[in-house]
Amino acid sequence: MEIFELKNIWYFAVSAVVCYFIGCLNFAVLIAHFKKKNIMAMGSGNPGTMNMTRSLGLKFGAINFFCDVLKGGLPVLAGCFIFRNYVFEGTEIFVSDFARYFFGLFVIIGHIFPVTMKFRGGKGIASTMGIFIFALPCETWWYFFIVGGFLIGILLYIILTEWGSMGSLIGVTVPCVFQIALFVDRYSESLLNGWCISVLAILLLINLLTWIAHRKNIVRLLAGEEHRTVVRKHK
Repeated sequence: MEIFELKNIWYFAVSAVVCYFIGCLNFAVLIAHFKKKNIMAMGSGNPGTMNMTRSLGLKFGAINFFCDVLKGGLPVLAGCFIFRNYVFEGTEIFVSDFARYFFGLFVIIGHIFPVTMKFRGGKGIASTMGIFIFALPCETWWYFFIVGGFLIGILLYIILTEWGSMGSLIGVTVPCVFQIALFVDRYSESLLNGWCISVLAILLLINLLTWIAHRKNIVRLLAGEEHRTVVRKHK
């Protein structure tokens, strides 16, 4: 293992800016523009997968979901591989454990609060799922099948119940808790280390941001007034 010296911390400052602007790239707006539509004037007005599915159909919703998953996942994958052989100076904490979620956090911030759209972006669910789809297999390769199976389960839940927001929140919260549990077990003797606390805080913040972005949906869910996400035709 190589030592990551604190004097190189500027790498993360540059990466934060790059990942933020990656997050600002909104595929819902681009896909809708290709169809000569304004997604922000359709349905709920949210430039994200759920509104794309409701407004333009399952095909375009699926394309948008896939693109947003890659947007969240590829920077995470870069963080895993760039820093996989490094530990923070004076610790046994892997830099890749911090970097992958640090990169992902700024993608989500850019997605939800894009400067290119006057800070009115999507809700970050698909990109957050992308973070975990790519990050968890960095732990062990066969976690990909666990994450994939879980994702299929979430999609089936949304299709069968038509509770898109509920399924979305479950879909980002469960993998987050699972990853936190893995890190707590791995660093059980270093939980009070600043870098370890930062990793756990970033994970919680990623999840918290998606919940905050869904605050209106949560209120409607509690009131029984939430919009249904219809992805199959009723007889």
